[in-house]
Amino acid sequence: MGLTDKLMSIAGGGAEAILWLLLILSVISVGLIAERWLSLRGIVSRSNRVKGRLREALQANNLDELEEISRDRDSLEGRALSYGLRHVKEQGTQGLSEIFNSFALLERPQLERSLNFLATIGSNAPFVGLLGTVLGIMRAFHDLSQNPSGNNQAVMSGIASALVATAVGLLVAIPAVIAYNTFSRQVRSTLQGLESIRELCIAYAKKKGKV
Repeated sequence: MGLTDKLMSIAGGGAEAILWLLLILSVISVGLIAERWLSLRGIVSRSNRVKGRLREALQANNLDELEEISRDRDSLEGRALSYGLRHVKEQGTQGLSEIFNSFALLERPQLERSLNFLATIGSNAPFVGLLGTVLGIMRAFHDLSQNPSGNNQAVMSGIASALVATAVGLLVAIPAVIAYNTFSRQVRSTLQGLESIRELCIAYAKKKGKV
């Protein structure tokens, strides 16, 4: 048996194996999407609550309320405000930007957990599905060459079955890409909110004469 014949014998089983691989990736992707959605929903909800309190403090021109808000350790903004106010009290505004940059760098991996994997699935699942389709079509034409008198209906059925892999690859990729873009936007919005916290810390320092 030549190399081509060996590859053709592998092609049939390879197409089915790829379908199973895509199914496994789909299950993993759905699990990661559900986990990130629940996690980020809680983070965004707590952030919105703190932002509402900050908005009320600004409207009332009551910067002393920042100390009370900084005790909210469950929210990202509360923890950032706590670190910022402590730094202001001890050293003023010098080095405050570095504190917030370091805080964002430490929090980012937790916020972006599993997003790279979702991006990988979204970008590569269609190619995996296409590989399954190519292997299936190779197998269909190989079977036709082995039995030239066979009817075309069997070949068309084989090609149609092979195309299922491409469809499945797209079905796996599309939700992963949508979830990745949505979650990435939420993470960026959350981290950008730290800039307003930094500005509030500077305003607090000026009020307390810590500049």
